[in-house]
Amino acid sequence: MIVECDSLQATFQWVVLEEGPRCLVATCTIGERDPTSLQFIDWDEIKTFKTEKRRNEHLSARWLLEEALNEWGDLDSTQLMISRTDERAPYLQAIQGLWIQPKLPSLSITHSEQLACVALIEHGWTVGIDAEPLARPPKPAVYDMMAKGEELARLQSGELDALWAWTAKEAVQKAARLGMHLNPRDIVVSNTEKENEISIRNLIFQLEILPSDAYQITLAWGLDSQPIRTPEDDLLDATRTAMNSGEDWTVGCSTVRNNG
Repeated sequence: MIVECDSLQATFQWVVLEEGPRCLVATCTIGERDPTSLQFIDWDEIKTFKTEKRRNEHLSARWLLEEALNEWGDLDSTQLMISRTDERAPYLQAIQGLWIQPKLPSLSITHSEQLACVALIEHGWTVGIDAEPLARPPKPAVYDMMAKGEELARLQSGELDALWAWTAKEAVQKAARLGMHLNPRDIVVSNTEKENEISIRNLIFQLEILPSDAYQITLAWGLDSQPIRTPEDDLLDATRTAMNSGEDWTVGCSTVRNNG
């Protein structure tokens, strides 16, 4: 079941998943955005872009994330920032120094041709999204880069749809937060979109195909078995444990003065 609504240039789809996690997919057309009006901007990263196309893709996706978080509700996005894991997977965290631990949704971002997509899923789950134009399926020359063995044979014979396989593998790579650190040849998909469960590295992901007239949009999602933690998370948890221990607890000797 999908509910759609438009806000400015963004389209939102609330996706009802089998096991019940709240999930939002937002899309928009890629275009020029004023970076000074956007919140989730890394100016150092923007300086590395070589083309106007890459800049527009990035800024459109960041604008779309801000819109998606507003649609998600119950969050103050002005308190949030985007960070990346060592594998470059994006995630939300509270701005450093605020010392808060909100239950933040996991996210995935993709763009292709003229489309940008953002997927959000509730805390405790992980999500990946990929989109490719229906008119531009992968060419046979790249099949051996994305599959091997029996799966490669199914691709070459046409038994396995190349566009389905490509977007499913990309979505799983993102949901696992590993990107190309997870070899797509090690992700084996079924011949049909109706068989939508993939097991990889002791992780299980479900796949969903989202309706689109011009793009194949594939969503991968599963339980977040390895949640991302920041140093502030660890310190806040340790502080909370100490405060709840029932023992005398102070922060630094300078904050406690003896009466005399």
